[in-house]
Amino acid sequence: MWIPKWQRDEKKGVDSPMPTQVVSNEEFIPRPQSLKQKEWEELIGRLAAEKSKKLGITKREFLRTSMGMATAFVASNMVYGPHWDVDAAETLESAATEEKFPKGQYFIFDVQTHFTNGFAIGFRTSEFVKNMGFSLKEDPDAYGFQNFVKELYFDSETSAVVISGVPGRETDKDKAGKILEGRDRNGGILPSWLMSQRKRELNELAGSTRALCQGNCAPNHYWDRAKNAPDFPALYEQMEREVKTYGIDSWKWYCHTDPGRSGNGFRMDDEKVAYPFYQKSRELGLRVISVHKGYASQSRTLGNFAHPGDIEKAALDNPDLTFIVYHSAIKHGPWEPEFQDASFFDPTSGDFAWHAELMKIKERNPAMKNVNCEIGSAFGTLAIAHPVMCMHLIGKNIKHYGVDHVIWGTDCLWWGSPQWVIDAFKRFQISDEICEKFGYTKLTNEDKAKVFGLNAARIYGLDPGKTLKAFPKDTFSRLKTAYLDAGERPDNAVYGWVRAEA
Repeated sequence: MWIPKWQRDEKKGVDSPMPTQVVSNEEFIPRPQSLKQKEWEELIGRLAAEKSKKLGITKREFLRTSMGMATAFVASNMVYGPHWDVDAAETLESAATEEKFPKGQYFIFDVQTHFTNGFAIGFRTSEFVKNMGFSLKEDPDAYGFQNFVKELYFDSETSAVVISGVPGRETDKDKAGKILEGRDRNGGILPSWLMSQRKRELNELAGSTRALCQGNCAPNHYWDRAKNAPDFPALYEQMEREVKTYGIDSWKWYCHTDPGRSGNGFRMDDEKVAYPFYQKSRELGLRVISVHKGYASQSRTLGNFAHPGDIEKAALDNPDLTFIVYHSAIKHGPWEPEFQDASFFDPTSGDFAWHAELMKIKERNPAMKNVNCEIGSAFGTLAIAHPVMCMHLIGKNIKHYGVDHVIWGTDCLWWGSPQWVIDAFKRFQISDEICEKFGYTKLTNEDKAKVFGLNAARIYGLDPGKTLKAFPKDTFSRLKTAYLDAGERPDNAVYGWVRAEA
């Protein structure tokens, strides 16, 4: 049985500032909490109880401060080894963290964020979900737009976001041929029309550029079954609508899904299916394509299309386009039994499937400059479950693609507020031993600044200096100041799903 993570934590009295187990966004079946994760969670609770007593505040209040976050990292180091840059003083003095990791040090541009505006998330119509024999319920407000604003902008240091697509196909006309608008167009749990609407609202409210959005349209979303080929007139019509009417800023593809009921996924290097899309996108002036790669288990039938092997030819044949590979193509997450398989991760080489194939593409093509590795969910989950693999993820991405081509994303709201992921990356470092053995470089503050936001800003044409200059005057900044002055703090709630414990 699955239950919401916040519900499980409330029942057990857990109030950790960062997840102590991998949480499902409903793209995969949750795995049980490991023994080390349980040890970590219990240690956070014990240390927080001791330190909050010393400070004369409640444990709950303590865990909502930077001292509580520092305590979570200290506990992780005690259980997993010294992987995080944290000083004992930070657990009792908030000023110690403020001095070491000052707020506003980085321009943080998150290219993978989600909300549902009250829609139920996930893949509940999938057979594997229905066959598990439980009834999934949730608080829709937790996944809604208002909470998205709170969690992303008020409870974290995130400066700007890309509202990231979830695969869905809009219905353009009704049976009488009338053009549909808004919610009547359907389009899944986070359609393009909704993303663009919220993007405009956010930027108009803020008075500055705080949000961009993606289009969901992909080559197999409109399909001519008679010809077994894309329905190009319908496809191009939707592409024009998304670019010209919605004002999207990039495309988001899921090659392993089939909203158009074509009967198959599609490959990025398919000259008959994908290449006409590239050409039409050029004509519309849109040259950024983000694609989900890896995490193939969400589609047991079409999961092979999430393999990154089709990126190579597509990128070489289309050097004027920019490709962002979401999740850095990691095949299995810690929620899958395959993650524990000895063949998945080779500690002697630091390779893991399918990330290794993505790295080999760049090794074969050192001059290729139009592919970028995004780290949403991959960094966060590995930071929790396997810090050494996390070092290889970042180390190899930078070694092969260059630090200018590693992109920040978190997959939040699925994980609650992204602040814990931000704090984790601030404190993240590759060990001397692993750097020496595998030829990685230590991360500098300049490197982290590029990953956190400067790289994505370059791709999307944002001027960080100009954008940051506008923030102190914009409405979000004033609202956030009032929010913090009123003593509001993060909920420490994680909105994904975990297994109920016996």
